[in-house]
Amino acid sequence: MNVLLMTLYVLLWPVLVAIMMVVIGRGVVKDLRRARRTGEDLV
Repeated sequence: MNVLLMTLYVLLWPVLVAIMMVVIGRGVVKDLRRARRTGEDLV
């Protein structure tokens, strides 16, 4: 049972990191498009 839980824990982290990277990436792309549209700097 401990091996199964540890395996699931280890395999879950890459999925969580990938989801967070997608969320952050979508936000950056949205901000970049809005900045280009309004003529502002991104930073």
